[in-house]
Order: sequence, then structure tokens, then C-alpha cells
Amino acid sequence: MSATLAPASWPVSHASRGGGPWVFGREVTLAGDADAPRALQWLLRRNCSITPGQLGAVYGSLCVVSLLIGGFFLVQGAPLVLAFAGLELLLVAMALMLFARHAGDRETLTLVGRSLQVEQCFGSRIERTQFAVDWLHVEPAGGQGSLVQLSGRGQRVRVGRFLRPELRGAFARELRHALRRVPGQAAISIDPT
Repeated sequence: MSATLAPASWPVSHASRGGGPWVFGREVTLAGDADAPRALQWLLRRNCSITPGQLGAVYGSLCVVSLLIGGFFLVQGAPLVLAFAGLELLLVAMALMLFARHAGDRETLTLVGRSLQVEQCFGSRIERTQFAVDWLHVEPAGGQGSLVQLSGRGQRVRVGRFLRPELRGAFARELRHALRRVPGQAAISIDPT
């Protein structure tokens, strides 16, 4: 009888490694300076299985193959095959450009001191909102699995588009936990007199 020890098939999560309580966020130093203030940042991105550079390489190889086949049929006396190959490549290029435009979509939440900065990038549009931690409410926008709504002082933003619906509640709890831990919050003092 023999026994084999194999490493765990799933990596140990960041929270259980002792690196901090953050699953979705990470501690960062702003401006790359050691004396710069520390911040907590959540970067939520679209899940893309292929980078724009890899997509360009695949499209380039598709062009070469299609044009070679179209050129072969052109020499054989069928010029319409090359015309349709060109039309096909044009339509595929348009679809891939639409995909690449939104491949970099993201939501970045940065907690610095007493403020939470939210930056949402959708295509070429960038929206920035800043909240004071003291007035910030974190709540679901609707029912179970809905987007996380941040609101305070007349501003309202919904985040979590790039998280699976079953993870949005855990993200909201982590964000609430981080907001409670912000240094400099006024402590409640009880006067004994």
C-alpha cells in the first residue's frame, strides 16, 4: 500500500494566508512613494479570456488564411470568393473592435483616509465620484445578487457589474468592514460625570 501527497488543487485564498482580511481589495501605496499614504483599493474588471494583443494576432492569422484561400480561387477564375473574403474580414474587424473597446472596462474603488473614490470606465467614458466615509451608505440596489449601491450626500453609484451575482454580497460586506476600520473616526466617549 502506498500513499501520495499532492498539493491542494485550489490556491489558498488571500484572506486565509494571513495577509489581511481582504478578499476583493488590496492595500496599495499611492504615487509609488514610501512616504505616500496607504490606501485600500478594489479593482473590478471585466473577465476577458483573451487580451487585445492576442486578439490582434488571431485576427491577423485569420486574414492571412482567408486571403490565401481567396487568392487561390481568384487564380482559378472565381474573383467573387476574394470579394466575399474581404467583406467577411471587414465585418469580423468591426466586431473585434467593438469587443476590444470594452475589454478594458473596469470599476476602481479607492479608500484613502476619510474618502472613497469611485472610478468607472466603460469604453471611452470615465466617471469619477467621491464620497465622504461618514455619510456613505452601502446597500443592495435591488434584491439578492443585485448591484451594490453606494450613496451619500445626494450622490448615488452602482458598482459590482463585473462580479458574479453570488459574490456581490460578500463584496458589500468587505467594503462595509473596510469603511468601519477607517482611522480617525470619531470614537464614542462616555462621560462618567
